[in-house]
Amino acid sequence: MQYWISFLLIILSMYIVISVLLYFLQDLLLFKPEKLAKDFQFHYENQEIDEYNITTRDGAIINGLHFKAKNSKGVVFYLKGNSKSIKGWGKFAVDFTRLNYDVIMVDYRGFGKSTGRRTQKSIKRDLQVVYNKIKENIKEKHIILYGRSLGSGFAAKLASMNNPKMLILDAPYYSLSKVAKRYIPFMPLSLLIKFPMPTYKWLKYVNCPIHIIHGTDDKLIPYKTSIKLSKIKPKSTTLYTVIGGGHKNLNTFESYHKMLIEIITTFPKPNNLENTSIKVMRNAKQRNEKI
Repeated sequence: MQYWISFLLIILSMYIVISVLLYFLQDLLLFKPEKLAKDFQFHYENQEIDEYNITTRDGAIINGLHFKAKNSKGVVFYLKGNSKSIKGWGKFAVDFTRLNYDVIMVDYRGFGKSTGRRTQKSIKRDLQVVYNKIKENIKEKHIILYGRSLGSGFAAKLASMNNPKMLILDAPYYSLSKVAKRYIPFMPLSLLIKFPMPTYKWLKYVNCPIHIIHGTDDKLIPYKTSIKLSKIKPKSTTLYTVIGGGHKNLNTFESYHKMLIEIITTFPKPNNLENTSIKVMRNAKQRNEKI
């Protein structure tokens, strides 16, 4: 009997230690930032860009880029994934500038040149500040919110609090708690996770058209996730399926670019892929994909 009590105490102690480590180290597990020097110069071939910094009320600096399109019809506020910085993500702006939309990208706190302590609340607040800045120069009916992977939750939250033209979710998750539970189902994530990111809750309050793009071979966030999300507001939601698409390679599929044209362009043109990101490859293997 004493042996079993000792054994259970050891198991309980290990469980508590793992829970504590998970709570304090989850930021390192979830975010994979790339730091950039303050004097780093952004450059993209055949792209006109402006760099800007916004100081938040708590003193953080949010660094971003404005990609300018010719004869602009509006702005795509592009919220990126959890890795690297806008240095690399900027390559995808061409998919929208070629369709005559400006693109705004920002680095979350601790990414690139951005500073400040990361919390779910602080990032949501930062993005609302940027959105408000965009509204100063353009009407909301010309603003498109595009959320990629991790950014899909933040995009859904922004759309639920504002009135953009549309919301586009690229490889979205139901909630980050659900994603984490796939890998550590035995942990009390509802108590531990600092970034629950309940996309499904926020979508209920989105009043603009919702477009969801997802690949059928996504190993990190399964395609069935988008099927579930598409049923939250079925009358205003359209699900676009990239057959064979993974989590990080949708831009390499012609069908993805055709979908963007269909979603964004009022009068679709032939799908000329010459000036797109279709040849841009991500380095990480799919089994090591980040959100």
